[in-house]
Amino acid sequence: MYIFMKNFIRLALVTALIASFAASAAAATFINIGTGSTGGTYYPVGAAMAKVWNSSISGMKANAQSTGGTAQNLALLGKGEAEVIFADGLYFFAYGGKGAFEGKAMKNLRGLVPLYAEPIHFLVAKGSNIKSIKDLKGKRVSVGAVGSGTEVTVRTLLKANGIDPDKDVKIEYYSEASEVTAQMAAARKDAIAVLPQPYVTAAQMKDSDLRVVLDLTREWNKVCDTQLITGVTVVRTEYAKQNPDVIAAFLTDYQKSVKAANEDIDGTASLCEEVGVVAKAAIAKKALPKCNIVYRNGQEMKKDISAYLQVLYDASPAAVGGKLPDDNFYYTEPSVLRKVMAAIRNSAK
Repeated sequence: MYIFMKNFIRLALVTALIASFAASAAAATFINIGTGSTGGTYYPVGAAMAKVWNSSISGMKANAQSTGGTAQNLALLGKGEAEVIFADGLYFFAYGGKGAFEGKAMKNLRGLVPLYAEPIHFLVAKGSNIKSIKDLKGKRVSVGAVGSGTEVTVRTLLKANGIDPDKDVKIEYYSEASEVTAQMAAARKDAIAVLPQPYVTAAQMKDSDLRVVLDLTREWNKVCDTQLITGVTVVRTEYAKQNPDVIAAFLTDYQKSVKAANEDIDGTASLCEEVGVVAKAAIAKKALPKCNIVYRNGQEMKKDISAYLQVLYDASPAAVGGKLPDDNFYYTEPSVLRKVMAAIRNSAK
């Protein structure tokens, strides 16, 4: 499983959105990683990345910064205060210069690979009779941060099922998944929330009355012929052009890491506990099979992400900033992708 975490290092190297860097063994390199809230999914992954980075690379000084999420991460990136960030939803606003990024388009971005397909989000209810999306009419639903990919997904699903998200339901927000699980376990029997793994599993292990009532990916597939992908790993354009071998190596090792994480559940679960992604390996072991960790690049990646964004655009152009990203947003360099496919084939022999 060392290769899995070693590949996280390479992930950070090629997803740097501002300054490319060539760290020597002797020179100190400072990297700030914009993540999310301490109770969310991004922060523990970023903290794990920083921990492995610091222990594996001589002279590396990596720090995972707790932030308010994608919006703050993009702001940090724009000011040069973060070299690496995790992003969902708002990345297409930033690229297109729409919404809060009006007149400040960040065109120097390329979508490299999806972070994950979205079945890690579930609708969880306690003491309710919810059996379908249509049953949410008249209910209160917690969807995460304002403007997050999760909120956009839920709103799209509600509209597709004939429910006006602004009139027929009460959408509530939360900054940390842990605060929602605490509320649900403590009091509100009518509580309904959209939560990511491993928080769904962690909550259920604490309170057996909590139950998964809807798999949002399955609900999405009922109304949309696309993959549900909200987060994207992006690379700075100049860095990708100047370092094609690094990009190829990253994509190759990314695929190997995904394969290892899916096949060695026990090893991955132990590693998750070791680096602080979850408190106990038992939680990760139970949650990992439900996380749908996947690998897609090139035209396949472009097809999946563009189709997802098209669905959002068709439902509400404002959901993607009024305009879809052009083809230049997607990293599809043929020579690099051919090298990746050859390396993957050779490793399978």
